[in-house]
Amino acid sequence: MKKESRVALEVIEPIGDRVLIRKDDERRTTKGGIHLPDDAKIPVISGRIVALSIQVENDPDYPLSRYDKVLIDPRNGIPVDFEQDNKLHIIPVEDVVAVFRKDSPDEESLD
Repeated sequence: MKKESRVALEVIEPIGDRVLIRKDDERRTTKGGIHLPDDAKIPVISGRIVALSIQVENDPDYPLSRYDKVLIDPRNGIPVDFEQDNKLHIIPVEDVVAVFRKDSPDEESLD
């Protein structure tokens, strides 16, 4: 008789008014096509929401949901040493400054 091996998965759940963000890759080329040297730093301030705390999820003042692309102020972010590339950061919800949304062609334009 074989024993079933169970692997415990570790998950990160933000607490309080915080969200878990996976930061986007740093750009190595400008929009004009200029390749930047490795020591040039362009701050990455956009990413995707991976998880929300229960408080943020239930707060109508924060219209955020999982997988939203957001613009963040990275100064108060806490890096999470959970992956090798270390792109996960816990961010206070106040540091989420914008959400990228697509315009719906069904909506009437405001004239």
